[in-house]
Amino acid sequence: MEQFVVDQVKYGLKLLPKNLFKSFVKPKSNLASERLRRRGFIRGVCHPGSDYARIKGANIEWVRLDIPFPYDKDGKLSQSYLGFKARCAELQANGLKVMAITPYPQDYADYGADIRDKANEAKVAEITVFIITDLAGLINGVQVTNEMGIPRFTIPFTMDDAARFIAVQLKALNPVKGDLIVGYNSAGPAADLHVKLGDYWQYCDYIGIDMYLGCFYNLPGFMWIFDAMCRYMWAMTGLPVIVQEFGYIGDGKPKTAAEKKEILRGYGFESEAAAKADIDKFVDALPERLSYMVKNQSYNKPENYADVIFNGDLANHLYKELPATTVIPGYEHTPEGQAKFYDYVLPYFYSKPYICGAIVYCWFDSDKCYVCGQSGCPTETRWGLVTVDGEPKPAYYAVLKRFGEIARKDAFNGAGGIGK
Repeated sequence: MEQFVVDQVKYGLKLLPKNLFKSFVKPKSNLASERLRRRGFIRGVCHPGSDYARIKGANIEWVRLDIPFPYDKDGKLSQSYLGFKARCAELQANGLKVMAITPYPQDYADYGADIRDKANEAKVAEITVFIITDLAGLINGVQVTNEMGIPRFTIPFTMDDAARFIAVQLKALNPVKGDLIVGYNSAGPAADLHVKLGDYWQYCDYIGIDMYLGCFYNLPGFMWIFDAMCRYMWAMTGLPVIVQEFGYIGDGKPKTAAEKKEILRGYGFESEAAAKADIDKFVDALPERLSYMVKNQSYNKPENYADVIFNGDLANHLYKELPATTVIPGYEHTPEGQAKFYDYVLPYFYSKPYICGAIVYCWFDSDKCYVCGQSGCPTETRWGLVTVDGEPKPAYYAVLKRFGEIARKDAFNGAGGIGK
C-alpha cells in the first residue's frame, strides 16, 4: 500500500497547487455547468429508507444507491440485482430520482471479467451497457464505480487498473446513455486517477468528489478545504462538479489510555508494543471484518499489518473512537454540531455556479460499522439524518431548511426537470 499512497501524494503535490492557482482566474461557469444547473441543483441523500414522505419532506429529490452485480455464478440475473431494479421502480413511483453507482472492479473480476487482463475490456463494457440499458427509465444518473483510490475499494487493483476500468465504461455508455447524466467520482483530489482519465472526460457530464473532513484519521478538517477541493476539480477538469458524498459524524469522542488498554486486553495483549511483537496473532484475534480489512489493505503481507492497524484510519476502528483532533474546529461531533455543518455547507455549495449538486451521506444511522463490523464504532455508524429507528435528528431539519431554500431559488430561476 505504500506505493499506492506515495503515487497519490506525488501527483497531488504536482497538480493541486497549479490547479488551485488556475481556479482563481478560470471562469466560474461554462456551457456544461449551465446546462446541468438548468436541470435543477441535485439535492440528494445516500442509502435512503422507504419513508418517502419524510425523505421528500426534507426537500430531497435524489437518492444515491449502489447497483448490485447483475449476474450470479450461473450467469442468471441475480436476486439482489432484480431487487434493486424493483426498488428503483418504487423510488420513481414515489417521485425520487436515482443516482446509480455501477459495481466495483472486484465484482467484475469474480465473474470472469478481470480488468487487469486487457482481453476482458469488451466484457466489462458489455456488462455495464446491459446494466444501464436494462435500467432505462428507472435511473436518472450514473456514477461509474466508487472512490477508486481509497485502498479498501481499490486494492488489489492498481490505479492504472482502476482508471482503465472507469474509462472502458465511460466510453461504452456514451452512445446509449440518452438523458442520463454520467460521470465518476474520487474521494478527495485523487490527482493520479484524474490524470489517467483525462482523455475520457469528453464522455462525462460531471466530475464527482467525495469529502469527509474532520471525520477520518487523526487529523482536523477545515471548511476552506471544501472550497479548495471543489475549485481544484473544476479547474483541472472543466467539468461540472457534483459533491457525490459528504457528511459529518454526529457522535463520537476520544478514548482514554485506560480504555484503549482495556480494548487491547480484550484481544489478549497488554499494549500496542506487545501486539506488534506478535502481530499475526493480534490481527487474527480482531473482529472478523476488521481482521479482513487489515489483511486486505496490507496485501496479505504480515510485515505491513502493524502499520495498517496502528498508523492509519483503521486505528480509529480498533479503538472505536474519534481522536480529539479528528474534527472541524467549531463543529463538534454531536447531533447539534452535525446540523451546524449542513447549515453552513449546503448554501456554500449552491453559491458556486460550477457545483451542480450535493448528495448527503447518509439517511440512516447504522447499528454496526460496515468497515470493522462493530457496534459503537462512530466512524461508520453516526452519519445519518435520522436515527436507526428513522427518527429525525437536528441534521434532518438543517437539510430540510437549506435544501428548501435551494429548491425555491431553482424554481425562481426556472430550473428543474430532467428534460431541461
